[in-house]
Amino acid sequence: MSGWRMGVDIGGTFTDLVAQSPDGQTHTKKIASNVRDYAKAIADGLAEMFGELGLKSSDVTEIRHATTVASNAILEGKSARTGLITTKGFRDVLEIRTLRMPRLYDLRWEKPVPLVPRHLRVVVDERVDAKGRIETALAPEDAEAAVRKLLESRVEAIAVCLLNSFLEPKHELMLKDAIERLAPGLPVSISFEVLPEIKEYERTSTTVINTCVKPVVATYLSALRLYLDQAGIKAPVLLMQSNGGLMTDHAAAAKPMHVIESGPAAGVVGAQAVSTAMGKGNVISFDMGGTTAKASLIENGTFTRAQEYSVGAGIMVGSRLLTGAGYLLKVPAIDLAEVGAGGGSFVTIDRGGALQVGPESAGADPGPVCYDKGGTVPTITDANVVLGYLNPKHLAGGAVQLNSERAQTAFEDRVAKPLDMEVDLAAYGAHQIAASNMIRAIKAVSTERGRDPRNFALMAFGGNGPLFAAGMARQLGIADIVIPPSPGVFSASGLLQAEVEHHYSRTYRHLLRDLDVAALAEAWGELEAEAKAQLEAEGFAGDTAEIIREAALHYQGQTFDLVVPAPKGPIDRAMLAVLAEAFGQEHERTYGHRASEDEPVELVSIRVVGKGLGEHRRAAPDTARAASAASSRPAYFGPDQGWLVTPVMDRAGLGAEPRKGPIIIEEYDATAVVPPDAEARLDAAGNVLIRLL
Repeated sequence: MSGWRMGVDIGGTFTDLVAQSPDGQTHTKKIASNVRDYAKAIADGLAEMFGELGLKSSDVTEIRHATTVASNAILEGKSARTGLITTKGFRDVLEIRTLRMPRLYDLRWEKPVPLVPRHLRVVVDERVDAKGRIETALAPEDAEAAVRKLLESRVEAIAVCLLNSFLEPKHELMLKDAIERLAPGLPVSISFEVLPEIKEYERTSTTVINTCVKPVVATYLSALRLYLDQAGIKAPVLLMQSNGGLMTDHAAAAKPMHVIESGPAAGVVGAQAVSTAMGKGNVISFDMGGTTAKASLIENGTFTRAQEYSVGAGIMVGSRLLTGAGYLLKVPAIDLAEVGAGGGSFVTIDRGGALQVGPESAGADPGPVCYDKGGTVPTITDANVVLGYLNPKHLAGGAVQLNSERAQTAFEDRVAKPLDMEVDLAAYGAHQIAASNMIRAIKAVSTERGRDPRNFALMAFGGNGPLFAAGMARQLGIADIVIPPSPGVFSASGLLQAEVEHHYSRTYRHLLRDLDVAALAEAWGELEAEAKAQLEAEGFAGDTAEIIREAALHYQGQTFDLVVPAPKGPIDRAMLAVLAEAFGQEHERTYGHRASEDEPVELVSIRVVGKGLGEHRRAAPDTARAASAASSRPAYFGPDQGWLVTPVMDRAGLGAEPRKGPIIIEEYDATAVVPPDAEARLDAAGNVLIRLL
């Protein structure tokens, strides 16, 4: 029975597991996340799944994993104690940042505390000019003195980012050598190896983020490997990157900056695979779990990648439209918008007497009040129990029993009575506010990008996405909703659709009309050789390795650039003309206009994506669970509709013929609500298709 593949996605509330057999059949499982030891929860969950399926550890050939360990380390302030060595005069780049601010007129807004405090930032007397020439050489004794100063401060990792080092890395390499001599084994990152690109703040911030999470991620991956080895599981572990590709656990330990937004990316990859199979080119993916909700745009069958984004920015938007709120990370990432709204989000009353949802969350422990594990503050999950949307005895296939009486009491005491409202109306109000908060994320990737959401279908997944999809689609004017199979573990399923990818970039700033094409070909060739070497080391060569070129360009004098695909084949004047036209089209699509043909276009950086192409098996729905008998229960659909006796069925019971709502579709891992003004049916691939009437 060898050839099984596993997808494992850690969330704030649940850890999701998907096992795929050699013939493509999938089997799913949800277990509570162990916030004290995520790796152990994975090992325990795999052991339980092996027992259920009758598998041996040797049957597993690959484990694909999405994790929040890196992002949590930053958000919770639990990253490594990191020191920074930089050029004299640039000590405060991390605090000065850029002029971008998320809220221009909010005088109370404060920048986030730097990941490296000032007393752990030391400078060296060196200087490389803008053309890569050494103006002031770094003395070896100065390099050692800077390293010793940080070691005396008991740092756990050191980042190095010197001025213009992307052009001349000699001094950074000298400092790296000094660190490795004076503190063997101490985690270190130099900006030339992390991000050899122009812009000092972006390069410094990215290098620091990579460094401060390096020990955390390495420790986690070592623990995971130990647990797997103890269980006799020798299968390799591949990590989902923020950009939608996979990387080995060794590569992730070296450059953890690529796995910061690991989990959300897996869901978008899965949504792209499902939408492609359905023949739907335009889809908005919506992923709502226990703590956050994420949205992304799939246009013409392709998801977009942002070239930078902010970590810990409240609403996380990987775009030009909202920046400056968090810690900037300049690496390719699937363009996502994220808000702090999930099933575990607290429902409270603010000081002005208004109902508020999130961003604080109950998490997995103690969880919502209805979990009966000590929680006292009502959550969105409690609201959905009060409204009749969730079956108290069905969550996670009955593995989680809900105390509906406690949820009712908590909502009545803490929300309804203070607001002088009926408890059902208060719960419905909380549900609506949560939906409004999450609509912000969908607008951030659609209307704020110049896209009309009415031209897209909404694909909803996550443990709570199908509960909210219809109401949100109604407000956005979206007519069609897709609920894919196993929506509650969909991100784990998406892992099984991804490919291994490695991204490389280098600043190469020249006007296209003045470019030396031979020199450009040499520079691009060096990046391609680096990508091929990495892929070959991981077993990808020949037809299983693909090299993709990209280029970042802007009009001369612009601050921001746009990334466009670069054609394969020879690098010559004809190829540069294709690049210029592709940039002009992208500029018009993004900003609504393009300059005249005589406006100089400047190449800012060259990029390469190395892809390792594996065997793809489209995931078939989980067939391990028997169909349940249809039933009904009262559910509340707002003050106009009130309480309605609503049929309750599983996905298989829906059938291929459209059925008018209201309907509640209960599954092992999620619940979907079809309102009275909608109809739903099942397609041949097992997707629930909801159409608003």
